[in-house]
Amino acid sequence: MRFVKESIIKASPERVFAFHELPDAFERLVPPWENVKIVQRADISKIGSRAIIEQKILWLFTSRWVAEHTAYDPPRMFEDVQISGPFREWRHKHIVEPHPEGAILRDEIEYEVPVPIFGPLAAPIAVTPRLEKMFDYRHKVTKEWCEVE
Repeated sequence: MRFVKESIIKASPERVFAFHELPDAFERLVPPWENVKIVQRADISKIGSRAIIEQKILWLFTSRWVAEHTAYDPPRMFEDVQISGPFREWRHKHIVEPHPEGAILRDEIEYEVPVPIFGPLAAPIAVTPRLEKMFDYRHKVTKEWCEVE
């Protein structure tokens, strides 16, 4: 499955990328409705750096997610891949491109749900709406930080 979220931000690509390099960028990007605990932060500038988060699912279960940074090309792109977690596969590219109004921020996610046979049925109902809500929030937070003079 594939998910893409794209926004125009009225700031330079360098500034948009710099937001993601902040030590607390991930904390800023976690929506308040997500029950997430950051166990270990990653440094996006170091390939091989790993982030570990724990997330409550359905108030009963805790899911541990380990993501490894696999590409870093400032101020254009960085990428993380799930090593272990709730998805069968997850690859997330964070892309920043120049735009006449500033920059385009694009998140491209390739993922596979845990039970692949149900993927085409489950994703539009269970995964896509959650990703849309989460990335609307993340892009809003990024835009607000980047567009402050």
